[in-house]
Amino acid sequence: MSDVLLETRDLDVTFDIAKRGAMPWTAPDKLQAVSKANLTVNRGETLGLVGESGSGKSTMARAIVGTVKPTGGQVLWKGKDITGLRPAERRAHGRHVQMVFQDPLAALDPRMNVGQIIAEPLKTHRGDLDVKEQRRRVGEMMERVGLLPNLQNRYPHEFSGGQCQRIGIARALITEPELVICDEPVSALDVSVQAQVVNLLKGLQKDMGLSLMFIAHDLSVVRHISTRIDVLYLGRIVETGTAAEVTGDPKHPYTRALISSVPIPDPKLEKRRNRPVLKGELPSPMDPPSGCVFRTRCPIAREVCAEARPPLLEAAPGHCVACPFHEEATEMGGAVTA
Repeated sequence: MSDVLLETRDLDVTFDIAKRGAMPWTAPDKLQAVSKANLTVNRGETLGLVGESGSGKSTMARAIVGTVKPTGGQVLWKGKDITGLRPAERRAHGRHVQMVFQDPLAALDPRMNVGQIIAEPLKTHRGDLDVKEQRRRVGEMMERVGLLPNLQNRYPHEFSGGQCQRIGIARALITEPELVICDEPVSALDVSVQAQVVNLLKGLQKDMGLSLMFIAHDLSVVRHISTRIDVLYLGRIVETGTAAEVTGDPKHPYTRALISSVPIPDPKLEKRRNRPVLKGELPSPMDPPSGCVFRTRCPIAREVCAEARPPLLEAAPGHCVACPFHEEATEMGGAVTA
């Protein structure tokens, strides 16, 4: 049996954007949120997906679960292409892939109590279970995520943000999925609560044999939970490798800039640190730069960078970077330290 659970091949996601003030028959502009993205998630591992806001991380996640339709490429589940599934097939597949969302309170229906929220996937995917069995499973899952089972009749507004995220995790795990996609699940939480939720996910992964895709823009959090990391910039994967390699020996200048934004918990070291600062703003995905999309902000960019999109090159076994001049990026600064 293959260890590859999920794979994307040249995944594209493009949105049509109506021109402001234009006639209805005017051709819309194209916004390319994801471009030729290739990633894999193996059984039992955690793939971290990092990048700035607007880099296409959440769009890629939604294309994988089927809430956004890809405009090109393939999404493979255990080697089977699932991009063209019919609605009934997609619904059945949803049992195996679940999602935890960024805003814990907004992701929960305020008109439903906690027991109903967590049991909703069971009603969709396990119609053979009676109400008593559903309630028993909900109680067991609430205990696993650190909530008291006797709170099933309470409503989301009666819980804190961290507790609401635990409810969202319980809802995602109630069908015993094989893959859980966590879309910035801790960014809206306090720092102390973030650590609790990350440690909870790690414990549940070990106990239930889960595979995780963990999306975030905070590399320090991603490093703590991930087995491998893919770095995304303007819909393109620019670096991929193990968590230790990407955070300890980053190759791409964008990855190095992301890492430099993680503060060192020592004021003296932080003051003396050589921190590269990116110039300019993230380019518009409606009009991305030619060639390497990072070249407009890259400190080592050359004229040749505008000519063609750089392929992912193997800088070390299993560590790939989309920059032919990545060796020069080592002058830009250090890596994440413990």
